[in-house]
Amino acid sequence: MRVVSLVPSLTEAVAVSAPGALVGATDWCSHPVGLDVTRVGGTKNPKVDRIVALAPDLVIANEEENRAPDLDALRTAGIEVLVTEVRDVPQAFRELARVLGACGVRARPRWLDEAERTWSSWPAPDRRTTAVVPIWRRPWMVLGRDTFAGDVLARLGVDHLYAAHEDRYPRIPLDDLLAAAPDVVGLPDEPYRFTADDGPEAFPGLPCALVSGRHLTWYGPSLAEAPRVLSEALRAARR
Repeated sequence: MRVVSLVPSLTEAVAVSAPGALVGATDWCSHPVGLDVTRVGGTKNPKVDRIVALAPDLVIANEEENRAPDLDALRTAGIEVLVTEVRDVPQAFRELARVLGACGVRARPRWLDEAERTWSSWPAPDRRTTAVVPIWRRPWMVLGRDTFAGDVLARLGVDHLYAAHEDRYPRIPLDDLLAAAPDVVGLPDEPYRFTADDGPEAFPGLPCALVSGRHLTWYGPSLAEAPRVLSEALRAARR
């Protein structure tokens, strides 16, 4: 089986579950560290000719991360494309099982069982917290409705304030974000790389949590430790 992954979290899942199956991945596929495969460009601008040259049996993609014209071009070239849709944690587990099965993984990976157990047994929060979660600046964009990251946060007791917005990633003026007065501002390190010096200064007087984008937005092996890592970061910001 020869697989090309156009989704960083799925790249990690396949790499650790089906060693040797991956022959190509995007430039953004950073895990596992040291992954030695052909790089095929970005998630939004993959090099279709390079993928075709790899002669994969399967390309795995995501309806949100990848563009339909690129996937159509691969299908036109005779390549099978599996497209995932992940909007919440349970769906992530179902889609991961589907992807790994399509990649020839016969036995359910231990990390997948551990991740499901972690999420199913995670204790209900004592109280709920409100948040805004920017994913970009210039312009400011935040988590909106129907997102995997939003569901992750909700299960940890964090209600982001734009969950009912008509857009999935709305552009919200900074003044409006400040006026919303959330309990905490969550600043992930991807897709925009917020840091201690780039992000918190825009929210004076509000607790800011620098959170791992991999644990917030990836569905793969990182799911097993995501509840702990994210909860710790959010608690630390409010001390």
